[in-house]
Amino acid sequence: MADSIDFTVRNIEAIKPPETGRLEFKDTKEPGLYLRVTATGIKTFSFVGRPKGSSRVERVTFGKFPAVKPDEARRRAREVAGQLAGGQSLAQAQRSKRGELTLAELFAEYLARLKVTAKRPDLAESVWRLHIEPAFGRRKLSEISHLDVGKWHRALPTEIVRRREEANKTRSTTSKPAEATRTIDGKRAANQALGLLHAMFRWAIEQARIHHGANPAQGIEKFKETHRDRFLQPDELAPFFKALADEPNQVMRDFFLVALLTGARRSNVLAMRWADVSLKRAEWRIPETKNGEPQTVTLTPEAVQILTNRKAERDALPSSERSAFAFPSDRKEEDAPIAEPKAAWRRVLTRAGLSNLRIHDLRRTLGSWQARTGASLVIVGKSLNHKSQDSTRIYAQLDLDPVRQSVDRATSAMFEAAGVKSGAQVLALPSPTAKTPKTSAKKGSKQRSA
Repeated sequence: MADSIDFTVRNIEAIKPPETGRLEFKDTKEPGLYLRVTATGIKTFSFVGRPKGSSRVERVTFGKFPAVKPDEARRRAREVAGQLAGGQSLAQAQRSKRGELTLAELFAEYLARLKVTAKRPDLAESVWRLHIEPAFGRRKLSEISHLDVGKWHRALPTEIVRRREEANKTRSTTSKPAEATRTIDGKRAANQALGLLHAMFRWAIEQARIHHGANPAQGIEKFKETHRDRFLQPDELAPFFKALADEPNQVMRDFFLVALLTGARRSNVLAMRWADVSLKRAEWRIPETKNGEPQTVTLTPEAVQILTNRKAERDALPSSERSAFAFPSDRKEEDAPIAEPKAAWRRVLTRAGLSNLRIHDLRRTLGSWQARTGASLVIVGKSLNHKSQDSTRIYAQLDLDPVRQSVDRATSAMFEAAGVKSGAQVLALPSPTAKTPKTSAKKGSKQRSA
């Protein structure tokens, strides 16, 4: 007959294995929960019970201690007891479970769908790899409970901060100080991970890939996030533009400038095609933005000049070497836009002596300077293609003229504050290899790698 003990970590660790055979203990708190201890010291949790209406006793094994903790064993014992009370056979449930998807297998199917329907499936893939897979990747879908997800979500911000601080310490020894000073927002990343996990289970239920019908990520309260409000301040503009002027990679320099002058999202600027740009009308049409709709962006005189110079340099190349993208990659094997501007961005921040500034903050900088120069929030929202239920109707009624005037005023103010523009005169940034400003780049010059 099995002895009864309170299944705690301390009590289980104190159990000495028998010289031969095995010992069995039952939990004082959870009926049907047992612990077997072998002569080799292996301690295994299991549940013993009888389905309702059956005379046959069944046993299901939960796993070995300490990989399975007492609280987890009790939780699973309660689940099994509920199944038995409903008349479900554990043997049948186990056979069904063998064919059940793991969360990693579900994500593989979900990712295949995202690659067809989503604009940035790589973001979901990154969140999965960093935050979800280590915790739940190997588990069967029915093994992931609401309690498991809640504990994981609460602990995730601290774990994210710890990992990033370790990564930043490593980067600090590889001449990347700008990245090392980046503000860490573990709560926001934890909320993103919870949102992805919720979406995966919702899709699994809709596609009948899971049959218990419960979403373990449903109803878990997200962390309150501190919204980022970083943008270039007046005293930061001069060193920032000086650092851009000294950037040796002309394509990267122009990319950052156009991102600032248009306020467009990084992904949209990277994907800018000459077919969507009208220098004559000073407009750039983005076929599809984050909210799923097209957007027409007004181009300031400064942006028009940058793009005019870039197009002249492109048109001087043989037709076989002309890229369809305004900011092409230097890889010759395919016509593609810049893949990743982070290395060049770190160089710019290091030269400017700036920290905690992201590429996306250039977008916020334009909107902040628009508001600073008297633009209404409606105009700012229209120019940045923000969308909300309350303001959508007003946005739709606006034409581009007031938006153009507001963006022109804001960019003029930024250039004047930085000392690279006087009045209505448009000046080009100097070439990093020249001592005096130039109005255009040399035709046919080769790009330097980022």
